Amino acid sequence: MFHKVKNVNALSDYRLSVQFCEGITKIYDVKPLFEKLPVFGYFKEHEDEFYGVTTDVGGYGIVWNDDLNFGKEAFK
Repeated sequence: MFHKVKNVNALSDYRLSVQFCEGITKIYDVKPLFEKLPVFGYFKEHEDEFYGVTTDVGGYGIVWNDDLNFGKEAFK
């Protein structure tokens, strides 16, 4: 099942607070992705850009830019 994202906020220590349309909010730790998906290691050098995360159009994921995003599959 896919959950639509209503809002996302970047927190300290590379965590995300993701609020879903159903009213549930979850905290996701992005740090493990630095090793699993090296593209996310970009944030080690550009921490300020981590805070630029937004909800994708329609709530189908979250995005930072064209290369860094989480699609709906990340929130099953």
